[in-house]
Amino acid sequence: MKKEAQLDAKGYRKFGMMDKIAYAAGDFGCNMSFALKGTVQTFWLVYMMMETELLSLLLLLVQIWDAVNDPLIGSFIDNDKRKYKMGKFKTYIFIGACGLLVAGAAVFLPFPNAGVVVKAMLFILGYIVWDACYTIANVPYGSMLSLITEDSGERAQLSTWRSIGSMFGNIVPMVILPMIIWQKVTYDGTGEHHTNPLTGEAYKMGDAVLDPLTGEQFETLLGERVFWAALIMGVLGFIAFMFMIKKITIRVDENTVKTNDSQKFNIIKAFGNFMKNRPAVGATVAAMGMFLGMQSATTANTIMFATYFNKASMSGVVQMIGFLPMVLFLPFIKKLVNKFGKKEASVAGTLLSVVGGIIMMIFPMVENRDTALIVYLAGLVAFGIGMGVYTCVSWAMMADAIDYNEWKFGTREEGTVYSLHSFFRKLAQGIGPSIVLAIMGVLGYQAKLGTIGQSLETSHNMCWLVAGLYLFSAVVQFIGVAVIYNLDKKTLERMNSELEERRAAIK
Repeated sequence: MKKEAQLDAKGYRKFGMMDKIAYAAGDFGCNMSFALKGTVQTFWLVYMMMETELLSLLLLLVQIWDAVNDPLIGSFIDNDKRKYKMGKFKTYIFIGACGLLVAGAAVFLPFPNAGVVVKAMLFILGYIVWDACYTIANVPYGSMLSLITEDSGERAQLSTWRSIGSMFGNIVPMVILPMIIWQKVTYDGTGEHHTNPLTGEAYKMGDAVLDPLTGEQFETLLGERVFWAALIMGVLGFIAFMFMIKKITIRVDENTVKTNDSQKFNIIKAFGNFMKNRPAVGATVAAMGMFLGMQSATTANTIMFATYFNKASMSGVVQMIGFLPMVLFLPFIKKLVNKFGKKEASVAGTLLSVVGGIIMMIFPMVENRDTALIVYLAGLVAFGIGMGVYTCVSWAMMADAIDYNEWKFGTREEGTVYSLHSFFRKLAQGIGPSIVLAIMGVLGYQAKLGTIGQSLETSHNMCWLVAGLYLFSAVVQFIGVAVIYNLDKKTLERMNSELEERRAAIK
């Protein structure tokens, strides 16, 4: 006999594990696409051999558009009052998920011999198509957290499970993808390297081609595999989205809690309210710091592993160490939040990340590369543990910021608040990598040399760049949650109590 689902006071299925798993599946679906962003820069820099200056400019242009279209789509969703069979938010997610089936591969079309103008057009068009589909799915997905439950503790759990989905969604492109798309270089009679630098003898066909600077075997990027991998990830993401849409329950009316119907929607006013919303601004600054550091470091990190450690195919395994500490907090995050509060726990976490960043600044000074890698890993672990605390509650902090908007200004504006948050995050994602690519050019990286011909000085400079980016990331996260975000545990309890009284009075 099938067990009947328990219902809450409003007649909905009670919040439970299925909601958490389904919401995690949604971010897994998002990250089957989003986590490829770091690979985009590496693909166009190493395989398509686009110069750092041009790629930096193009990346900045498409990311600015990426940031601008988020609040446009968010406000459109807020003001869409039509009735949908699946519900408004799920319908938009479904449309975006369908597009992402193939759009993720659109920016990885492998034509390395094309002219510069053709390459630029392929990059811009592919990125715009990909980004449009991703935004349509991601903006309503992020906004939906505050509609699944009104309970602060349950929101923290959703935020944690979203982080789990994000973590597993990142494992595929971060760990498995480098192993597939990077290949050890063997001698085929072509190229500049014809002599073994260790023995002084001529290479024979099939011999490992060694880096004369490190004595390690060179690795090269297989661009065609990136394209097919992106297609496969699109299918996996679509399956995850469909699971979420079918299994998750929305318990708050999507249309009755939106922008005040008696007033014409004003994006400028909404933006002004957002800037007055300290929790939203604080959470956004912290997220920008995370992406300015970590997302920006992705390409430099890959180049560092390819040229300094000659281990590009294993770079993902090393990077995963920074994500695994998040798992440590999963059984305890609810207790931590209930006892200390989201803000308080996040501040402690970001302080530990700062310590990790400081440790990372030591590894470029270590001469022995094996020892340097160990020091790097030690800093990455400390950084990851600290970030794990913040990441587990970051989305719940944004859900509380949406409530804060209603508390202070009388309007919730889920789509608008979240999309403006997304606007600044994506601005960071665009400006950060663009600036880093320009810095890489200044530090000596030459795209025409690929990963095989870079100088020792250039590869060492990548180490300093990566370490500095991680430290910068941790410091900005700390400023966002410790200095700007003002919803400590006591204030949050007062806000939730007053909002509950208001809503009860309306009924």
